Amino acid sequence: MTISYNKLWKLLIDRRMKKVDLQKLAGVSSATITKLSKDQTVNTGVLIRICEVLKCDTADIMEMVDETSPSYLGVVS
Repeated sequence: MTISYNKLWKLLIDRRMKKVDLQKLAGVSSATITKLSKDQTVNTGVLIRICEVLKCDTADIMEMVDETSPSYLGVVS
């Protein structure tokens, strides 16, 4: 299993926000935004700050995915 932040990027698109906007509003570093972009782990406190800014729950910005599943690999059945 691996972490995916695709939900976060879709949420930003829906809200017409850029990553830099989120960075400033949540008070996180550009390195943290890079980690999120690469689906790397980040501190829970960072995720909470992001959720507070976006007024959402962690399940709205991230999910655990099976890296062996066809949908994760981009295979359409």
